[in-house]
Amino acid sequence: MKYMSHDQPLTKEAILDAAEQTLRRYGPEKTSVVDVAKALQVSHGSLYRHFPSKAALREAVTERWLQRIADPLQEIADGTDGSAADRLRLWMDTLIRTKRNYVLEDPEMFAMYTTVTLDAVMMIDTHVKLLTGQIAQIIKQGMRAGEFKSGEPEPVAKALFMATSQFHHPAHAYQWSSSEIEADFDSVWALLLSGIMKSTVNGSE
Repeated sequence: MKYMSHDQPLTKEAILDAAEQTLRRYGPEKTSVVDVAKALQVSHGSLYRHFPSKAALREAVTERWLQRIADPLQEIADGTDGSAADRLRLWMDTLIRTKRNYVLEDPEMFAMYTTVTLDAVMMIDTHVKLLTGQIAQIIKQGMRAGEFKSGEPEPVAKALFMATSQFHHPAHAYQWSSSEIEADFDSVWALLLSGIMKSTVNGSE
């Protein structure tokens, strides 16, 4: 556990770092603002100047956690190597692997994320729009390259995200340990991809 030096200014990042460590130690339900303040060796009133409530602090921690999920995915969306179909699959595989790794390696943070998603509707909506925007970016690249059928990328992206929710939405985390989950995803993905790929049979769509 890291502690604040008394000659260092108390920043939001320092608070969020301490909050994450405290959440992992005590769990999302038992962690209080006082616990975080103790970890920083400051008064809990100092934290309230940055975050007005425990809920606000939890949402800020979750928001930063979500950004860590989105950043590597944005790098894939911005990429130009290989086909758009391959990048789209890599994007989805990365999202799914990240979520599953959090369940196994960072269960306290995943539990908090699952709880916050029930209340912080606007934050989760923003996150989902960011992710579907990344999918749309790849789809647009595929349309321009003649890989994917022409159309509006955004609705297609939203449909792909919704159709694969069983494999990345926290509500379905209990299913991810199934021995059939990989095969199930491959089947779903093959069907979805066939629906957006541009047919080359007889040179027509």
